[in-house]
Amino acid sequence: MDDVLMIGGRMISSRLFIGTGKFGDNRLIKPALEKSGAAVVTVALRRIDDSAGDENILNFIPKDCILMPNTSGARNAEEAIRIARLAKACGMGNWIKIEVINDNKYLLPDNQETLKAVDILAKEEFVVLPYMVPDLYAARRMVDAGAAAIMPLGSPIGSNRGLKTKELVRIMINDSSVPVIVDAGLGMPSEAAECMEMGCGAVLVNTAIATAKDPVEMAIAFSEAVRGSRRAFFASSGYIGETAGASSPLTGFLRGTN
Repeated sequence: MDDVLMIGGRMISSRLFIGTGKFGDNRLIKPALEKSGAAVVTVALRRIDDSAGDENILNFIPKDCILMPNTSGARNAEEAIRIARLAKACGMGNWIKIEVINDNKYLLPDNQETLKAVDILAKEEFVVLPYMVPDLYAARRMVDAGAAAIMPLGSPIGSNRGLKTKELVRIMINDSSVPVIVDAGLGMPSEAAECMEMGCGAVLVNTAIATAKDPVEMAIAFSEAVRGSRRAFFASSGYIGETAGASSPLTGFLRGTN
């Protein structure tokens, strides 16, 4: 299929993005990325001891992956912008996932502060992907401000509850001129498949992979689900009816002559 995902002027080889938090052993990150074929990986910017090799997560990310630092920990636009600039200054490129959360109970992103950060960082030529509560009007404003894609949550972050915002995400897909990437809450490959069959550009998965009994196998499973369901999206499902319909015609039966 002639089906290419383009973000920020770059061709993305995989529609499965993977986050690097919560892995019980950082050494599992590299095989999970390599065997799943993931091309975009998110990382959080933290103070680390350079002499502690196992602590520096960049040591476990294949060199051909696109790094997408996130602004995890930012409580407002100002903090998110500062983290983005620090990540770029550290040599992590100009991709950034804007994540602004000031609610410690539900961990829902603040769309208003996120929009402020998108507006400023897009003008500084960052490739900005905002994580957001699904909202059509907020999404439109973020795209107008320069967002390269929009990333609505499927359900609360880290919950593995699946695609609970399905109808809102569907509206955003139908309206958006940039890729819609479901981020947060997906717990099983079948839920990623559901996103792709709706027409999502990609999905971002972290907790479901990192906390699985076998993270590498789960990463592969998500990758296969994403690829197969993307093909299903283009194939388009058949008629959905309210009553039964025979697969074979109900005429021409062989009947006894005696």
